[in-house]
Amino acid sequence: MLHLSFMISAQKNRKKTAITDLATDKSYTYDKLLIASLILKNKLSKYRSQYLGVMLPTTAGCHLTVIACLMSNKIPVMINYSMGAIDNCQQAIDKCGLTVIITSSKMLSKLKLKPIPEMIYIEDILKTVSIANKLQAVLISRLPNFLMRQFVHQGDREDVSVILFTSGSEQNPKAVQLTHRNIEHQIATLPDMAGATSEDIFAGALPLFHVFGLTITFWIPYLIGASIVTFANPLDYRFICENIRRYKVNFIVGTPTFFNGYLRRAKPGDFDSVRIGITGGDKLPEKIRLDFKNNHNVTVYEGYGATETSPVSSGNSRYNMRPGSIGKPVKGAQIKIVDTKTDRELPTGEIGKILVKGEMVMKGYLDDMEETCLHIRNGWYDTGDMGCFDEDGFLWHKGRLKRFVKVGGEMVSLVRVEESLLRLLPEDVQCCVVGLPDPVKGSEIVAAVSSEEINKLKIGIQLKLELPAIAIPRHFYHIPEMPIMGSGKINFREVKNICLQLREEWKANKTDLRQTINALLPKKHPQSEDNPDL
Repeated sequence: MLHLSFMISAQKNRKKTAITDLATDKSYTYDKLLIASLILKNKLSKYRSQYLGVMLPTTAGCHLTVIACLMSNKIPVMINYSMGAIDNCQQAIDKCGLTVIITSSKMLSKLKLKPIPEMIYIEDILKTVSIANKLQAVLISRLPNFLMRQFVHQGDREDVSVILFTSGSEQNPKAVQLTHRNIEHQIATLPDMAGATSEDIFAGALPLFHVFGLTITFWIPYLIGASIVTFANPLDYRFICENIRRYKVNFIVGTPTFFNGYLRRAKPGDFDSVRIGITGGDKLPEKIRLDFKNNHNVTVYEGYGATETSPVSSGNSRYNMRPGSIGKPVKGAQIKIVDTKTDRELPTGEIGKILVKGEMVMKGYLDDMEETCLHIRNGWYDTGDMGCFDEDGFLWHKGRLKRFVKVGGEMVSLVRVEESLLRLLPEDVQCCVVGLPDPVKGSEIVAAVSSEEINKLKIGIQLKLELPAIAIPRHFYHIPEMPIMGSGKINFREVKNICLQLREEWKANKTDLRQTINALLPKKHPQSEDNPDL
């Protein structure tokens, strides 16, 4: 059980700094964190609901709330506050029957959000802590572990430890149930792969509503006895880089979007202490990997996974590294490539769907047997991603199946088009390729770019040298700032919606221009028998 393992780690490392919370500029030892979690556990126990919503930034308060939930036999439901926070709250209320959402008045004020009836402020909960509450928690924390654990919920490894919602970048989010066993698999596997030890200091920049942040920059460091420096705003790249230097952080984790942000804001020396960089959630551009290595002497290891796999199912590591690949299956994970139509397992080198099996695979989607059965069959989780193995057993990601579109009867990989575009665009220009409905061809390929200052004609000519004609974007739409999800992924659904709107505006302007031109042209008079020359 995760919370029981935390209690063991806390007692072993009492005087060691567990977390430095830069939002409050306070540090807490493992001893203080244990005591605080025991206090909060008693406060949360009074709520009847099994599920408690948690909508907090990456702070000590958020960490304590998650631990205290498990201690009090509650399941934390992590809510994304980065985009559509109130809608996300309502979705969690509808799906999990939430009656309580623990949040922060400061965060709501900063995000300019109005509270809803289910919200309870963590600040108000902490104000009710009495001296008696503190003394009781201190006494319990001093007991031998086998006695201390009698004061908290015991449970079973197959119990659900958290509810996380899928990103919703391509479709409506689903409520993923991860058990204690799921996350314990990652804790037993990933530190050795990455070479992480109890002496490391982790940068906790990822929000805990993202599985990457929950597992790798929360549970893993605490349970191996390491330290965490937390950043409430993962997009404040300059602040993060400055404090990576200040606190001599060794371990950084993020999506490629975040790593690119660090590169743009980092100064020489900011990453001198960093030994390990791990990225996932999206394809790592080769340029970002090389820039970190050449400019900061940091090797960024690319891994692969999903919310449903807790998250890591394969990855490059200090033992096995092949740039461009997503590594080899982690210990205890089985991965196979199957035909998209027949589910026949494919040989080495052939591209098909990626299926994953192992202890990291989720229990299922909450109250959604249909979706669960669609994604898990005979223990194999259908990732919806396309990939292949090479001769040496490295897995190569070829894009989401949903990021393949059919143009004139042929399947086109939007990821492949993006990769080609990124090589041709200026370094600071973002792009996202989507398929829009087309009544004749099925789909038309268009590209959203963050700058208008690009030579579209030249890029189109260069693309013809490496892509089939049907894969070349027909239009470039300017989106100054790509919509980014809290996890750092591009919100493909939103990009597609914006492109659809821009296409309609373009068509309307084209019609208006045609009408204007027609109005300016001399009018043609119909011929008549009386005047055949007209």
